Amino acid sequence: QTQLVESGGGSVQTGGSLRLSCAVSGLTYTYYYMGWFRQAPGKEREGVATIRTANGTIYYADSVKGRFTLSQDNANEKLYLQMNNLKPEDTAMYYCAAVGMWFVRDALAPSNYNYWGQGTQVTVSS
Repeated sequence: QTQLVESGGGSVQTGGSLRLSCAVSGLTYTYYYMGWFRQAPGKEREGVATIRTANGTIYYADSVKGRFTLSQDNANEKLYLQMNNLKPEDTAMYYCAAVGMWFVRDALAPSNYNYWGQGTQVTVSS
């Protein structure tokens, strides 16, 4: 059974940093995509950063480029999201997600992912 468990959320002020972690278990695919998504109240869920394990390509939403960094441990059992220079608009529930596919056309589209964690809240105050 595939499980994704997020941790590391919290409350920070504008300009602060947080590091999210996602512990992954039971993901048995040879190739897959895995990444971070977020959903703010009243808004649709959106892709933040994802990785295609077939070639290591990392995709970032334009809104987080240069501020967020996705990384993965060598055993692929943990996924991280380092978030720097946080802004109030980054406030959201952050989810870890995965899908066992060799290729998807839009790596940041939530609809392409079928395994989801429960989420961790990130709140950025001004």
